[in-house]
Amino acid sequence: MLNRKNCVPLRPFMRRLILFLSFLGALCAPLRLLADTTQAADELDSTLRVSLLTCSPGSATYELYGHTAIRARSERDRFDVVYNYGLFDFNQPNFVWHFVLGECDYMVGREHFPLFEYAYKLRGSSITEQVLNLYPQEAQELLQALEENCLPENCTYRYNIFRENCTTKARDIIEAHIYGRLRYPMRPRRFTIRQMLHQFTAGSPWDEAGNDMLLGTEVDTLLTERNETFLPIYMMWYADSIMIERGYMRFYPLVAERRVILEANPEVQRQQAASEPSFPLSPTLLFWLLLAAGVLLAVWEYSRRRIVWGVDVVLMTLQGLAGILLLFMMLFSTHPGVGSNWQIWVLNPLPLFFVPAVVRADRRREPCIYHAFAAAFLVLFLALSFFIPQDFTPLIYPLALLLLSRALVHLAIQRTTR
Repeated sequence: MLNRKNCVPLRPFMRRLILFLSFLGALCAPLRLLADTTQAADELDSTLRVSLLTCSPGSATYELYGHTAIRARSERDRFDVVYNYGLFDFNQPNFVWHFVLGECDYMVGREHFPLFEYAYKLRGSSITEQVLNLYPQEAQELLQALEENCLPENCTYRYNIFRENCTTKARDIIEAHIYGRLRYPMRPRRFTIRQMLHQFTAGSPWDEAGNDMLLGTEVDTLLTERNETFLPIYMMWYADSIMIERGYMRFYPLVAERRVILEANPEVQRQQAASEPSFPLSPTLLFWLLLAAGVLLAVWEYSRRRIVWGVDVVLMTLQGLAGILLLFMMLFSTHPGVGSNWQIWVLNPLPLFFVPAVVRADRRREPCIYHAFAAAFLVLFLALSFFIPQDFTPLIYPLALLLLSRALVHLAIQRTTR
Protein backbone atom coordinates (compact mmCIF):
# COMPACT_ATOMS: atom_id res chain seq x y z
CA MET A 1 0.00 0.00 0.00
CA LEU A 2 1.40 3.40 -1.03
CA ASN A 3 2.09 6.07 1.50
CA ARG A 4 0.49 9.39 0.47
CA LYS A 5 3.31 11.32 2.14
CA ASN A 6 5.88 9.84 -0.30
CA CYS A 7 3.90 10.74 -3.45
CA VAL A 8 4.69 13.87 -5.55
CA PRO A 9 1.55 15.79 -6.53
CA LEU A 10 1.36 16.01 -10.35
CA ARG A 11 -0.49 19.31 -10.75
CA PRO A 12 1.90 21.58 -8.80
CA PHE A 13 4.87 19.87 -10.50
CA MET A 14 3.49 20.46 -14.00
CA ARG A 15 2.75 24.06 -13.16
CA ARG A 16 6.32 24.65 -12.07
CA LEU A 17 7.66 22.88 -15.18
CA ILE A 18 5.57 25.06 -17.52
CA LEU A 19 6.66 28.23 -15.73
CA PHE A 20 10.33 27.15 -15.97
CA LEU A 21 10.09 26.41 -19.70
CA SER A 22 8.33 29.76 -20.30
CA PHE A 23 11.14 31.53 -18.46
CA LEU A 24 13.73 29.80 -20.66
CA GLY A 25 11.76 30.76 -23.78
CA ALA A 26 11.59 34.41 -22.73
CA LEU A 27 15.31 34.34 -21.93
CA CYS A 28 16.20 32.91 -25.36
CA ALA A 29 13.88 35.18 -27.40
CA PRO A 30 16.32 38.11 -27.54
CA LEU A 31 19.05 35.70 -28.58
CA ARG A 32 16.90 34.36 -31.43
CA LEU A 33 15.99 37.93 -32.48
CA LEU A 34 19.65 38.88 -32.46
CA ALA A 35 20.46 35.86 -34.58
CA ASP A 36 17.71 36.74 -37.08
CA THR A 37 18.91 40.36 -37.23
CA THR A 38 22.50 39.24 -37.75
CA GLN A 39 21.40 36.91 -40.56
CA ALA A 40 19.38 39.71 -42.21
CA ALA A 41 22.36 42.07 -41.91
CA ASP A 42 24.57 39.46 -43.52
CA GLU A 43 22.17 39.31 -46.48
CA LEU A 44 22.42 43.11 -47.00
CA ASP A 45 25.20 44.47 -49.15
CA SER A 46 27.35 46.60 -46.88
CA THR A 47 29.38 47.77 -49.91
CA LEU A 48 26.33 49.25 -51.68
CA ARG A 49 26.72 53.01 -52.13
CA VAL A 50 24.03 55.30 -53.57
CA SER A 51 25.03 58.73 -54.85
CA LEU A 52 23.49 61.86 -56.30
CA LEU A 53 25.14 62.89 -59.57
CA THR A 54 24.95 66.51 -60.76
CA CYS A 55 26.09 67.40 -64.27
CA SER A 56 26.94 70.97 -65.18
CA PRO A 57 24.97 72.76 -67.94
CA GLY A 58 25.65 72.39 -71.65
CA SER A 59 25.08 74.74 -74.60
CA ALA A 60 21.93 73.20 -76.11
CA THR A 61 18.56 74.57 -75.00
CA TYR A 62 17.60 71.43 -73.08
CA GLU A 63 21.08 71.32 -71.47
CA LEU A 64 21.11 74.86 -70.07
CA TYR A 65 19.97 73.86 -66.58
CA GLY A 66 22.22 70.85 -65.99
CA HIS A 67 21.16 67.33 -65.12
CA THR A 68 20.64 65.05 -62.11
CA ALA A 69 20.92 61.27 -61.88
CA ILE A 70 21.36 58.58 -59.22
CA ARG A 71 24.36 56.27 -59.11
CA ALA A 72 24.39 52.89 -57.37
CA ARG A 73 27.53 50.78 -57.10
CA SER A 74 28.51 47.66 -55.20
CA GLU A 75 31.90 46.04 -54.72
CA ARG A 76 30.35 42.79 -53.56
CA ASP A 77 28.01 42.35 -56.53
CA ARG A 78 30.32 44.16 -58.97
CA PHE A 79 27.97 46.66 -60.58
CA ASP A 80 28.09 50.40 -61.17
CA VAL A 81 24.93 51.80 -62.79
CA VAL A 82 23.23 55.16 -63.22
CA TYR A 83 19.46 55.70 -63.02
CA ASN A 84 18.50 58.55 -65.33
CA TYR A 85 15.06 60.20 -65.17
CA GLY A 86 15.85 62.58 -68.03
CA LEU A 87 15.36 60.32 -71.05
CA PHE A 88 13.10 61.40 -73.91
CA ASP A 89 12.67 60.50 -77.56
CA PHE A 90 12.47 63.21 -80.23
CA ASN A 91 11.16 60.56 -82.61
CA GLN A 92 7.98 60.04 -80.64
CA PRO A 93 4.89 60.78 -82.77
CA ASN A 94 4.02 64.51 -82.54
CA PHE A 95 6.72 65.11 -79.94
CA VAL A 96 6.86 68.90 -80.44
CA TRP A 97 3.07 69.22 -80.37
CA HIS A 98 2.79 67.24 -77.14
CA PHE A 99 5.62 69.28 -75.62
CA VAL A 100 3.80 72.55 -76.42
CA LEU A 101 0.65 71.17 -74.82
CA GLY A 102 2.59 70.09 -71.72
CA GLU A 103 1.77 66.45 -72.41
CA CYS A 104 5.30 65.22 -73.04
CA ASP A 105 6.35 61.93 -71.46
CA TYR A 106 9.84 61.32 -70.14
CA MET A 107 11.36 58.01 -69.05
CA VAL A 108 13.72 56.59 -66.48
CA GLY A 109 16.37 54.14 -67.57
CA ARG A 110 19.55 52.55 -66.31
CA GLU A 111 22.97 52.54 -67.93
CA HIS A 112 26.50 51.64 -66.93
CA PHE A 113 28.32 54.50 -65.26
CA PRO A 114 31.31 54.55 -67.68
CA LEU A 115 28.91 55.17 -70.60
CA PHE A 116 27.13 57.93 -68.68
CA GLU A 117 30.44 59.55 -67.79
CA TYR A 118 31.71 59.35 -71.37
CA ALA A 119 28.62 61.15 -72.72
CA TYR A 120 29.25 64.13 -70.44
CA LYS A 121 32.95 64.07 -71.16
CA LEU A 122 32.12 64.59 -74.86
CA ARG A 123 29.95 67.55 -73.83
CA GLY A 124 32.69 69.08 -71.69
CA SER A 125 30.51 69.10 -68.57
CA SER A 126 31.56 68.27 -65.05
CA ILE A 127 30.02 65.56 -62.88
CA THR A 128 29.84 66.01 -59.11
CA GLU A 129 29.07 63.01 -56.92
CA GLN A 130 27.50 63.22 -53.47
CA VAL A 131 27.51 59.89 -51.65
CA LEU A 132 24.36 59.61 -49.55
CA ASN A 133 24.59 58.81 -45.84
CA LEU A 134 22.22 55.82 -45.87
CA TYR A 135 21.80 52.71 -43.74
CA PRO A 136 22.40 49.47 -45.69
CA GLN A 137 18.70 48.68 -45.46
CA GLU A 138 17.80 52.14 -46.82
CA ALA A 139 20.26 51.80 -49.71
CA GLN A 140 18.92 48.33 -50.56
CA GLU A 141 15.29 49.47 -50.55
CA LEU A 142 16.16 52.54 -52.64
CA LEU A 143 17.93 50.33 -55.18
CA GLN A 144 14.93 48.01 -55.38
CA ALA A 145 12.60 51.00 -55.94
CA LEU A 146 14.83 52.31 -58.73
CA GLU A 147 14.82 48.91 -60.40
CA GLU A 148 11.03 48.77 -60.17
CA ASN A 149 10.80 52.24 -61.73
CA CYS A 150 12.83 50.99 -64.71
CA LEU A 151 10.35 48.25 -65.54
CA PRO A 152 8.53 48.84 -68.86
CA GLU A 153 5.19 49.34 -67.13
CA ASN A 154 6.64 51.93 -64.71
CA CYS A 155 9.38 53.77 -66.60
CA THR A 156 7.27 56.55 -68.20
CA TYR A 157 6.11 59.68 -66.40
CA ARG A 158 4.45 62.95 -67.42
CA TYR A 159 7.14 65.62 -67.57
CA ASN A 160 6.68 68.94 -65.78
CA ILE A 161 9.64 71.29 -65.88
CA PHE A 162 9.10 72.69 -62.38
CA ARG A 163 7.56 69.73 -60.51
CA GLU A 164 8.28 66.45 -62.32
CA ASN A 165 11.72 66.40 -63.92
CA CYS A 166 15.00 64.51 -63.63
CA THR A 167 15.91 66.32 -60.40
CA THR A 168 12.59 66.23 -58.56
CA LYS A 169 12.08 62.54 -59.39
CA ALA A 170 15.51 61.72 -57.95
CA ARG A 171 14.83 63.88 -54.88
CA ASP A 172 11.41 62.32 -54.24
CA ILE A 173 12.52 58.71 -54.47
CA ILE A 174 15.44 59.38 -52.13
CA GLU A 175 13.16 61.10 -49.61
CA ALA A 176 10.69 58.20 -49.74
CA HIS A 177 13.29 55.61 -48.72
CA ILE A 178 15.03 57.35 -45.84
CA TYR A 179 14.17 56.31 -42.29
CA GLY A 180 13.61 59.81 -41.04
CA ARG A 181 12.74 63.28 -42.21
CA LEU A 182 14.84 65.59 -44.34
CA ARG A 183 15.45 69.05 -42.90
CA TYR A 184 16.24 71.64 -45.56
CA PRO A 185 18.43 74.57 -44.51
CA MET A 186 16.86 78.01 -44.27
CA ARG A 187 18.13 80.55 -46.78
CA PRO A 188 18.27 84.29 -46.05
CA ARG A 189 17.18 85.02 -49.60
CA ARG A 190 14.84 83.03 -51.80
CA PHE A 191 14.18 83.35 -55.52
CA THR A 192 11.31 83.14 -57.95
CA ILE A 193 11.35 80.57 -60.73
CA ARG A 194 12.04 83.28 -63.30
CA GLN A 195 15.03 84.59 -61.33
CA MET A 196 16.42 81.08 -61.02
CA LEU A 197 16.00 80.40 -64.74
CA HIS A 198 17.79 83.67 -65.55
CA GLN A 199 20.84 82.44 -63.68
CA PHE A 200 21.23 79.67 -66.25
CA THR A 201 20.07 81.46 -69.42
CA ALA A 202 22.27 84.54 -69.00
CA GLY A 203 24.59 83.27 -71.73
CA SER A 204 21.69 82.33 -74.04
CA PRO A 205 19.70 85.56 -74.49
CA TRP A 206 17.33 84.19 -77.13
CA ASP A 207 16.38 81.23 -74.92
CA GLU A 208 15.86 83.64 -72.04
CA ALA A 209 13.72 85.93 -74.19
CA GLY A 210 11.54 83.01 -75.27
CA ASN A 211 11.03 81.90 -71.66
CA ASP A 212 10.13 85.40 -70.49
CA MET A 213 7.72 85.88 -73.36
CA LEU A 214 5.77 82.69 -72.59
CA LEU A 215 5.91 82.53 -68.79
CA GLY A 216 3.38 84.49 -66.77
CA THR A 217 2.75 85.56 -63.22
CA GLU A 218 2.94 82.04 -61.74
CA VAL A 219 6.74 82.00 -62.03
CA ASP A 220 7.13 85.32 -60.18
CA THR A 221 6.31 84.09 -56.67
CA LEU A 222 8.97 83.11 -54.15
CA LEU A 223 9.66 79.40 -53.75
CA THR A 224 10.24 77.41 -50.59
CA GLU A 225 13.68 75.94 -50.04
CA ARG A 226 12.54 72.46 -51.05
CA ASN A 227 10.80 73.67 -54.22
CA GLU A 228 13.97 75.44 -55.32
CA THR A 229 15.52 72.02 -55.82
CA PHE A 230 13.76 71.54 -59.16
CA LEU A 231 17.06 72.71 -60.69
CA PRO A 232 20.02 70.29 -60.53
CA ILE A 233 22.61 72.79 -59.26
CA TYR A 234 20.28 73.96 -56.49
CA MET A 235 19.62 70.34 -55.51
CA MET A 236 23.37 69.81 -55.23
CA TRP A 237 23.84 72.94 -53.10
CA TYR A 238 20.99 72.06 -50.77
CA ALA A 239 22.05 68.41 -50.43
CA ASP A 240 25.32 69.49 -48.83
CA SER A 241 23.39 71.09 -45.96
CA ILE A 242 20.32 68.85 -45.68
CA MET A 243 20.08 66.95 -42.39
CA ILE A 244 18.26 63.67 -41.75
CA GLU A 245 16.23 63.73 -38.55
CA ARG A 246 16.21 60.21 -37.11
CA GLY A 247 14.30 60.38 -33.87
CA TYR A 248 14.17 63.18 -31.33
CA MET A 249 17.08 65.63 -31.75
CA ARG A 250 19.16 63.12 -33.72
CA PHE A 251 20.44 64.70 -36.91
CA TYR A 252 22.76 63.26 -39.53
CA PRO A 253 24.04 64.86 -42.76
CA LEU A 254 22.41 63.59 -45.94
CA VAL A 255 25.72 63.67 -47.82
CA ALA A 256 28.55 61.56 -46.44
CA GLU A 257 31.10 62.52 -49.11
CA ARG A 258 31.30 64.90 -52.07
CA ARG A 259 33.79 64.76 -54.89
CA VAL A 260 34.16 65.86 -58.52
CA ILE A 261 34.54 62.73 -60.63
CA LEU A 262 34.73 64.56 -63.98
CA GLU A 263 36.20 68.02 -64.43
CA ALA A 264 34.62 70.48 -66.86
CA ASN A 265 36.46 71.05 -70.14
CA PRO A 266 36.08 74.73 -71.17
CA GLU A 267 37.61 74.11 -74.62
CA VAL A 268 35.04 71.44 -75.47
CA GLN A 269 32.28 73.69 -74.15
CA ARG A 270 33.41 76.53 -76.42
CA GLN A 271 33.42 74.19 -79.41
CA GLN A 272 29.94 72.95 -78.52
CA ALA A 273 28.65 76.53 -78.14
CA ALA A 274 30.23 77.55 -81.47
CA SER A 275 28.45 74.68 -83.23
CA GLU A 276 25.04 75.89 -82.01
CA PRO A 277 23.27 78.26 -84.45
CA SER A 278 22.97 81.77 -83.06
CA PHE A 279 21.74 85.18 -84.19
CA PRO A 280 24.47 87.84 -84.33
CA LEU A 281 22.39 90.40 -82.40
CA SER A 282 20.96 90.01 -78.93
CA PRO A 283 17.16 90.24 -78.76
CA THR A 284 17.32 93.38 -76.62
CA LEU A 285 19.58 95.22 -79.08
CA LEU A 286 17.51 94.04 -82.05
CA PHE A 287 14.22 95.27 -80.59
CA TRP A 288 15.61 98.67 -79.63
CA LEU A 289 17.04 99.05 -83.14
CA LEU A 290 13.63 98.19 -84.55
CA LEU A 291 12.09 100.83 -82.29
CA ALA A 292 14.59 103.44 -83.51
CA ALA A 293 13.86 102.51 -87.13
CA GLY A 294 10.12 102.67 -86.43
CA VAL A 295 10.36 106.13 -84.89
CA LEU A 296 12.42 107.43 -87.83
CA LEU A 297 9.88 105.96 -90.22
CA ALA A 298 7.02 107.59 -88.30
CA VAL A 299 8.78 110.97 -88.49
CA TRP A 300 9.25 110.56 -92.25
CA GLU A 301 5.63 109.48 -92.72
CA TYR A 302 4.33 112.47 -90.75
CA SER A 303 6.48 114.88 -92.74
CA ARG A 304 5.16 113.44 -96.01
CA ARG A 305 1.61 112.87 -94.76
CA ARG A 306 1.90 109.37 -96.17
CA ILE A 307 1.62 105.96 -94.48
CA VAL A 308 3.75 102.98 -95.56
CA TRP A 309 0.95 100.48 -95.04
CA GLY A 310 3.17 97.46 -95.76
CA VAL A 311 4.90 98.04 -92.39
CA ASP A 312 1.52 97.91 -90.65
CA VAL A 313 0.69 94.62 -92.35
CA VAL A 314 3.94 93.00 -91.22
CA LEU A 315 3.78 94.30 -87.63
CA MET A 316 0.09 93.55 -87.12
CA THR A 317 0.49 90.05 -88.58
CA LEU A 318 3.46 89.23 -86.36
CA GLN A 319 1.70 90.76 -83.36
CA GLY A 320 -1.40 88.68 -84.00
CA LEU A 321 0.48 85.42 -84.54
CA ALA A 322 2.43 85.94 -81.31
CA GLY A 323 -0.87 86.67 -79.59
CA ILE A 324 -2.36 83.43 -80.89
CA LEU A 325 0.59 81.54 -79.41
CA LEU A 326 0.24 83.24 -76.01
CA LEU A 327 -3.52 82.72 -75.95
CA PHE A 328 -3.19 79.08 -76.97
CA MET A 329 -0.63 78.44 -74.22
CA MET A 330 -2.83 80.18 -71.65
CA LEU A 331 -5.97 78.25 -72.58
CA PHE A 332 -4.81 74.81 -73.65
CA SER A 333 -1.28 74.09 -72.43
CA THR A 334 -0.78 72.32 -69.11
CA HIS A 335 2.74 73.70 -68.77
CA PRO A 336 3.10 75.41 -65.40
CA GLY A 337 3.62 79.14 -65.49
CA VAL A 338 1.78 79.98 -68.73
CA GLY A 339 -1.77 80.28 -67.42
CA SER A 340 -1.87 84.05 -66.78
CA ASN A 341 0.38 86.20 -68.93
CA TRP A 342 -0.29 89.96 -68.85
CA GLN A 343 1.81 90.44 -71.97
CA ILE A 344 -1.30 89.38 -73.86
CA TRP A 345 -2.23 93.10 -73.68
CA VAL A 346 0.52 93.82 -76.21
CA LEU A 347 0.70 90.50 -78.04
CA ASN A 348 -2.88 89.47 -78.79
CA PRO A 349 -4.71 88.04 -81.83
CA LEU A 350 -7.02 91.04 -82.38
CA PRO A 351 -4.79 92.90 -84.89
CA LEU A 352 -5.19 90.03 -87.37
CA PHE A 353 -8.90 90.82 -87.70
CA PHE A 354 -8.21 94.51 -88.41
CA VAL A 355 -5.45 94.15 -91.02
CA PRO A 356 -7.84 94.48 -94.01
CA ALA A 357 -9.57 97.52 -92.51
CA VAL A 358 -6.26 99.23 -91.70
CA VAL A 359 -4.84 98.60 -95.20
CA ARG A 360 -8.05 99.82 -96.84
CA ALA A 361 -8.05 103.00 -94.73
CA ASP A 362 -4.34 103.63 -95.38
CA ARG A 363 -4.71 103.27 -99.13
CA ARG A 364 -7.76 105.55 -99.19
CA ARG A 365 -6.19 107.91 -96.66
CA GLU A 366 -9.23 107.55 -94.45
CA PRO A 367 -9.33 107.39 -90.62
CA CYS A 368 -9.52 104.00 -88.88
CA ILE A 369 -10.77 103.63 -85.32
CA TYR A 370 -8.42 100.69 -84.70
CA HIS A 371 -5.47 103.02 -84.10
CA ALA A 372 -7.25 104.92 -81.32
CA PHE A 373 -8.05 101.68 -79.47
CA ALA A 374 -4.51 100.33 -80.02
CA ALA A 375 -2.94 103.53 -78.68
CA ALA A 376 -5.22 103.51 -75.60
CA PHE A 377 -4.42 99.87 -74.79
CA LEU A 378 -0.68 100.35 -75.22
CA VAL A 379 -0.56 103.52 -73.10
CA LEU A 380 -2.60 101.79 -70.40
CA PHE A 381 -0.27 98.78 -70.42
CA LEU A 382 2.86 100.91 -70.18
CA ALA A 383 1.36 102.92 -67.31
CA LEU A 384 0.24 99.86 -65.34
CA SER A 385 3.19 97.58 -66.14
CA PHE A 386 5.06 98.76 -63.05
CA PHE A 387 2.16 97.68 -60.82
CA ILE A 388 1.26 94.38 -62.47
CA PRO A 389 2.70 91.43 -60.46
CA GLN A 390 4.69 90.03 -63.36
CA ASP A 391 8.34 90.39 -64.26
CA PHE A 392 8.01 91.28 -67.94
CA THR A 393 10.58 90.50 -70.56
CA PRO A 394 12.68 93.61 -71.38
CA LEU A 395 11.62 93.16 -75.00
CA ILE A 396 8.01 94.06 -74.29
CA TYR A 397 8.81 97.76 -73.76
CA PRO A 398 10.52 98.57 -77.10
CA LEU A 399 7.88 96.40 -78.79
CA ALA A 400 5.02 98.27 -77.12
CA LEU A 401 6.62 101.62 -77.98
CA LEU A 402 7.09 100.54 -81.59
CA LEU A 403 3.43 99.59 -81.91
CA LEU A 404 2.43 102.79 -80.12
CA SER A 405 4.48 104.87 -82.59
CA ARG A 406 2.55 103.27 -85.47
CA ALA A 407 -0.79 104.09 -83.85
CA LEU A 408 0.21 107.67 -82.99
CA VAL A 409 1.52 108.50 -86.44
CA HIS A 410 -1.76 107.31 -87.94
CA LEU A 411 -3.76 109.46 -85.52
CA ALA A 412 -1.54 112.47 -86.13
CA ILE A 413 -1.83 112.26 -89.89
CA GLN A 414 -5.60 111.71 -89.67
CA ARG A 415 -5.92 114.85 -87.55
CA THR A 416 -3.94 117.02 -89.97
CA THR A 417 -5.81 115.78 -93.03
CA ARG A 418 -9.32 116.49 -91.75
